[in-house]
Amino acid sequence: MKTDPIGIILEDNFQLDKKVYFISGNETTLMEKISQSILEKYRKNKNIEIYKIDSIENFLDETSLFENQKIYLGRSCKGINENNLNKIIKSNAVFIFIEQNSQKLKIVKKFLINNKNAYVIDCYELDKNSKIKILNKHLETRKMKMPQDIFWFLVDKLDNRYAFLEAGLKKIFELDKNEINIENVTKLLSINESGVEKIFFSLLKKNSEIVNIYREKIISNTEVNEFYYYCKYLCQIIIDCNNQEEYLKKIPKYLFKEKTFLISVYKKFNLKKKRQLLNLMVSTEKSLRQESRLSLISGLRFFLSIKKITVS
Repeated sequence: MKTDPIGIILEDNFQLDKKVYFISGNETTLMEKISQSILEKYRKNKNIEIYKIDSIENFLDETSLFENQKIYLGRSCKGINENNLNKIIKSNAVFIFIEQNSQKLKIVKKFLINNKNAYVIDCYELDKNSKIKILNKHLETRKMKMPQDIFWFLVDKLDNRYAFLEAGLKKIFELDKNEINIENVTKLLSINESGVEKIFFSLLKKNSEIVNIYREKIISNTEVNEFYYYCKYLCQIIIDCNNQEEYLKKIPKYLFKEKTFLISVYKKFNLKKKRQLLNLMVSTEKSLRQESRLSLISGLRFFLSIKKITVS
């Protein structure tokens, strides 16, 4: 079956009763959010055990000693075909697969779409209707009303990539109600050459230079969170790509000026470093969930840790 990714994020009572959740598409920040949302919803109702897998060939599901719900998380997982999926659907475990679109997935997705025990969740850049739903949910949660001109201005101006849209909304809702106007929203959402996202391109500079640039650009927790999501987005592309040719295709078009730099960074990563980078992102994400935001010093440590992994 196919299902709407935004529904999984926004609906508190979204029914998760499938054996397989197949998350695909090309909007990596939304794909990551969907994975997190599924895990969080299961965690609210059950004791879960999460295992990472890289193949479902010859998969064997062992019974949990504590009768916990086992959830297997696979990224670019090997062995995904109709025969192997039929086998794992019969197990007692739940499987979450995160796979960027490719020709080889068409047959797999067709099989899963027609299977009542699976959800196929396609993640692409947000359209207008999705942005309306997300904005309305934020307003409902905060029990806020917003003038129509500002509402539709936000729908038009907010980023189409989920993590960046969320970062933009966080900045806006940190304003007092009477400060949320077109002028302030325009200032908060504008991206220019001095934006915090530019810090990432100092990655290979000396630590002392990075510290100075970071302190100059980032002066609030909102900016730390925005910078974190930007780093996470670019790091996830590095992790997900198997070779330079694939990586080149995934570099966002708006970063064409930085392409040479990004390729030089990617060349420094082998499988071991990618695993280290993923572990760093997972641990930072846990801290972010616990504290709801990163401190300025935590953001700096996170970025310096990325650099340490990159140049090691």
